[in-house]
Amino acid sequence: MGLHPQPAPLAILSRPYNGRPACTHCGFCMGFGCEASAKSSSLVTMIPLAEASGRCEIRPLSTVFRIETDDKGRASEVVYLDEAGNQQAQKAKAVILSANGAETPRLLFLPESDRYKDGLANSSGVVGKYLMGNGHSVSHAAFEHPLNEFKSVQVTRIVHDFYENDPIRGFYGGGGLDARPFLDSTPIMHAMLDLPHGAPGWGREYKQMLIHYFTRKMAILGSTTSVPLESNNISLDPTLKDDKGRAAIRMTYMDHEDDLAMATFLQDRAVEIMHAAGADEVWREPVSGGGIQAHLLGTCRMGNDPKTSVVDKFHRAHDVPNLFICDGSSFVSSGRGQATLTIQALAFRAAEHIAGFARRGEI
Repeated sequence: MGLHPQPAPLAILSRPYNGRPACTHCGFCMGFGCEASAKSSSLVTMIPLAEASGRCEIRPLSTVFRIETDDKGRASEVVYLDEAGNQQAQKAKAVILSANGAETPRLLFLPESDRYKDGLANSSGVVGKYLMGNGHSVSHAAFEHPLNEFKSVQVTRIVHDFYENDPIRGFYGGGGLDARPFLDSTPIMHAMLDLPHGAPGWGREYKQMLIHYFTRKMAILGSTTSVPLESNNISLDPTLKDDKGRAAIRMTYMDHEDDLAMATFLQDRAVEIMHAAGADEVWREPVSGGGIQAHLLGTCRMGNDPKTSVVDKFHRAHDVPNLFICDGSSFVSSGRGQATLTIQALAFRAAEHIAGFARRGEI
């Protein structure tokens, strides 16, 4: 087909490293912690290093519900509910907010005072706005012989031939394709989501189809751009509360027509690949508004102008000099694939600058 597939880079160990074992190929990478610690999540990499320094304390199952400020407008303490549901407060020289594109703006909106009637760090009025989620499209294929895609890692091969924007397509955007079992690597998700459209939902035939397709199908995911629109946003519900009494998150979102066009374009290419690979059956999931909102980005955007952005290039809030926001909410564009590694790279960069500010007495 003239495409250029390549192995997907994975932060999963293929051999023992730093006291952690190699992958056991259990097939439960997606959506689960790794029982062998071969998946290099922060849980088994950065957090143990931080704790070993003697300068990091983890307080699990805690829920922050307010960032307090002093008379100078600086973040002074974080108020939270501990594991037992008791209210606690932690004083701080600096606060780093890393709750990502939905929970981060919610925390900034929660302070109720005349000083922050529009939310903390929100003199620009753009906190919660420009919400983005990578656009996605999904296609499925079933083959004559078993593929056993439910085993081992989730994503094995990727195609980035369509990553760049191409005006010839007639719309803006780009993205990549990846081959995966997608959700059917776990039996229950396979049963719920991965059978061909119109398949029965119960009975003998249903059970036979589950057995047949579990070993014989795969999926191709198209990950695309998401155009930043001010109308796409996170806000607080005026009446609905969560189980801890906090205002519930409300999401308002509609895809740009170019996002839908790019997702459809990638889905068309995925179908062509599946047919070329000899699939017996190919079926598509609808490309529709909202899509898969797995990566919530852009709601505290970065910029040089305090009038149009929330944080500066060092992730420091323009309005609160000792408040830093380090997560996907700082993005001004969505990228064209999974956002995690970019978030991690920006977090390392921000940490270096925060340490520098502290050494120079600028916190």
